[in-house]
Amino acid sequence: MRVTDPQVKSDLRRRLRRVEGQVRGVQRMIDEERDCHEILQQLSAVRSASYSTSVALVRSYAKQCLTDPEMDVPVEEFIDNVLDALGQVNKTTG
Repeated sequence: MRVTDPQVKSDLRRRLRRVEGQVRGVQRMIDEERDCHEILQQLSAVRSASYSTSVALVRSYAKQCLTDPEMDVPVEEFIDNVLDALGQVNKTTG
């Protein structure tokens, strides 16, 4: 599946720009030698925004796979694919 819906693309781009801005903010905080507690709070916000973006993408993927008759993906295969992809995300971030 590819992200082709202009509204979904726009939403994902908006979310990713927010994450990008937050990461730049964390980099500035480190350069400015800000308190570790403040930096950790910002990193938590980055993680939350990134997770929300992932959820939005999964929601779009699920909607397309489960409602588009051309996709013809068995539900079990769809669930396995989503869980595998999320597992990869967790392996790289956790």
